[in-house]
Amino acid sequence: MNKPLRRIAIFCGLLILTLLIRDNWLQYVKADTLATDDENRRVNIERYATPRGDIIVDGKAITGSVETTSGDYKYKRTWNNGPMWAPITGYSSQAFGATQLEKLEDGILTGNDDRLFFRNTLDMLTGKKKEGGSVVTTLNSAAQKAAYEGLGNKKGAVAAIDPATGKILALVSTPSYDPSKFAGASDKDSEAWNAVQKKNNADDPMLNRALRETYPPGSTFKVVTAAAALENGVVDGIDDATKAPDPYQLPDTTTDLTNEHGECKDANLRYALMVSCNTVFAKMADTVGNEKMIQQAEKFGYNNAELDTPVRASESVYPEDNRPQNAMDGIGQASNRATPLQMAMVASAVANDGKLMRPYMVDQLKAANLDTIETTEPQELSQAVSSETAQKLQEMMETVVNDPQGTGGKAKIAGATVGGKTGTAQHGLNNSEKPYAWFISYAKLSDGSSPVAVAVVVEDGAANRDDISGGGLAGPIARDVMKAVIDSKK
Repeated sequence: MNKPLRRIAIFCGLLILTLLIRDNWLQYVKADTLATDDENRRVNIERYATPRGDIIVDGKAITGSVETTSGDYKYKRTWNNGPMWAPITGYSSQAFGATQLEKLEDGILTGNDDRLFFRNTLDMLTGKKKEGGSVVTTLNSAAQKAAYEGLGNKKGAVAAIDPATGKILALVSTPSYDPSKFAGASDKDSEAWNAVQKKNNADDPMLNRALRETYPPGSTFKVVTAAAALENGVVDGIDDATKAPDPYQLPDTTTDLTNEHGECKDANLRYALMVSCNTVFAKMADTVGNEKMIQQAEKFGYNNAELDTPVRASESVYPEDNRPQNAMDGIGQASNRATPLQMAMVASAVANDGKLMRPYMVDQLKAANLDTIETTEPQELSQAVSSETAQKLQEMMETVVNDPQGTGGKAKIAGATVGGKTGTAQHGLNNSEKPYAWFISYAKLSDGSSPVAVAVVVEDGAANRDDISGGGLAGPIARDVMKAVIDSKK
């Protein structure tokens, strides 16, 4: 063979070898990845070839599937009262993919989870069609409804937790969206999808404000500052004088911090929380110091970038700050940011004698034949404060609701003991925009148990600025959610 032909033969041989390597790489090494890739159209065709399993609340399905009349996808997802449940379920769309529980538990809902292999093999041998399993949530439908109806057309969020277990009982975000409207792949679905995108809708209805939005927590954070002061010996008793001036000059500045209500000079801790004295808690945060304030906030769940419910919550942040900013952080302003879930965790830990349980919303995963595949066990996240400190905080929060001078009187529930804390958080540059109204609370029954802790935040752009208060806007919503949980246990 002459030299040019030899070169061509070698080159062709190398091409064939390359093709063989590539073919084997795709068929064996990358096969599983390609088979499950969302960009692989066959994946979606299979996903929607059979009815999807359901998401369950209180023993009833809040989702379903209907047969489509055209296209490659045989079934599409439906929801019962989709806008109310969307912050829990997320969406599952033939055209736009899935989010939240619909995505995280897709293997169970489609029947493709590896844990269903034996069941699927038996079904294949018997000729039975593959069926999706179900996701049983921890949600309380009455509490969810009370939260959703309480927020109404206001922008805001509600998170409710069972303090003893960490079970999420309600999780609402408004304005919301109906995932049924874009569950298919038609032009009409695309129009509905575009209508709820942030670029086309300033209210951003697809933002899960309960889990994924952080706000300045305002005066609700004073519960954490009080905890830090008690845990670090800054004060001993909640009725001891605090030696706080009024006004209080922020450290290393010439700026005076004042109060909206009450006689706060040298006020004791109980009174200071009851009327929400800025000066007392800013001074306490400075005395405790930034490092120990961070440590206390983290025991309540702050600065945790991996809080999965299993839907991941945004990180709530108590920052490293200078002295004046730390003092303002201590009253829930400056760079202090929290999700509604985080502030429900604060109330939950106080109600549970200082023990903070990890919040979760999936109770069980079940196969189509109702065999239990997995059960979530309650897990302690931290001992946020000692039981002694927690009981002092309970006394203080109950005074906020029960004392005539307290700011939380609208959260009272007949037959239950309620502890709460209001908050009105500044919003915008130099407080130029309407503030956020907050309320955190818990309810205790006569047997000493505490079945629910709640956080509510309301962004009510329609209200008059002077009428915006945590006790007035958010307190009644928290009350109705707590009452719904209590009534459901009777």
